[in-house]
Amino acid sequence: MKVSQRIQDLAESGTIAVSNKVAALRAEGIDVVSLGAGEPDFDTPDHIKQAASAALDRGETKYAKPASGVAELKSAVIDKLARENNLTYAPDQIIATIGGKEGLYLAFATLLDPGDEVIIPTPYWVSYPEQIKLVGGLPVFIDAGAASGFKITPEQLRAAITPRTRGFVFNSPSNPTGAAYSPEETDALAAVLADTDVITLSDEMYDRLLFGGQEFKSFAATSTHAYDHTLTFNAGSKTFSMTGWRIGYAAGPVDLIKGMSKLQTQTTSGAATFTMHAMAAALNGDQTCVDEMRDAFEGRGRFISEALNRLEGVVCPAPGGAFYVFPDVSDTFASLGVSGSTAWAGRLLEEAHVGVVPGSDFGNDDCVRLSFATSMDTLEEAMRRIEAFLD
Repeated sequence: MKVSQRIQDLAESGTIAVSNKVAALRAEGIDVVSLGAGEPDFDTPDHIKQAASAALDRGETKYAKPASGVAELKSAVIDKLARENNLTYAPDQIIATIGGKEGLYLAFATLLDPGDEVIIPTPYWVSYPEQIKLVGGLPVFIDAGAASGFKITPEQLRAAITPRTRGFVFNSPSNPTGAAYSPEETDALAAVLADTDVITLSDEMYDRLLFGGQEFKSFAATSTHAYDHTLTFNAGSKTFSMTGWRIGYAAGPVDLIKGMSKLQTQTTSGAATFTMHAMAAALNGDQTCVDEMRDAFEGRGRFISEALNRLEGVVCPAPGGAFYVFPDVSDTFASLGVSGSTAWAGRLLEEAHVGVVPGSDFGNDDCVRLSFATSMDTLEEAMRRIEAFLD
């Protein structure tokens, strides 16, 4: 049966594709070590689950009112952004979303007309360009390679702006690289946009997962102009290990949030009500669980980056945050007889039974993404297999 050209042109999520391949091999009884999924191995903290259970017990099973988010969640988001990000918002500047992914899609659909351009640093999260193209926009890529720590410069951003530029995607700490911009670097990028009407879409899913005591600065907090021209996105998935709950939020200018809310009422009708109460409990509750997860991720990131750098032909920048490394493996292509990261990752899965995501899915064919959101035992076994694969 014929499907629309729009869907035919849409790329499958590379990260989900790897997870599906791993699941299929495991169903055949094959012992696969997966470093593909960006999903914390920790359980959702008890106080969050208890809040969801309490919401269900008191009958919070109907449509959320308003669909853009119950008052308890909006209040919790407002308090979080004021407390941690030095940002002040009102309830009509907040929308609850079905994970961070829905928030980004709603924003692109609200912001873009056909032919409008959105600047995206490369490497990028797999869904940014596909969502932009799906609503008729044009992704414009800026290369941020390993030599620059996978971070773009103000000069690169300035050079990419055209009369058709409508948006700029900013993601720090980064998926897939783990790169984190300093407050000064964030300020410098925001200054480039100060005399434009470009809207920044700031993906801050990993804002609490910074290593080495680094300070996080929200893009919207850099200036009054940036505040007026930034949509900030976050979710429970990464910070609170709530990937399956599918609950997130966005904050920004009233007109854009209103447009996103209108689209949401005609598509999903909003996130599940009980998950909104769970997310409120996550933001309002004890944050010790987040600190413990961050510390564990930092140790795992140090281990895997050091282990990868000991392998001949592999160069792996240390992650500054999140739970990914993005090693350059291109110097091993010739000896393995492969021409790029897709073939490299395919052989690693087939021969060593280790799942990683090809860098080509993130716009950099020299690299692969490894998630260290798993146990040290799993990481150690993965490294044994990768070392044998490259030997």
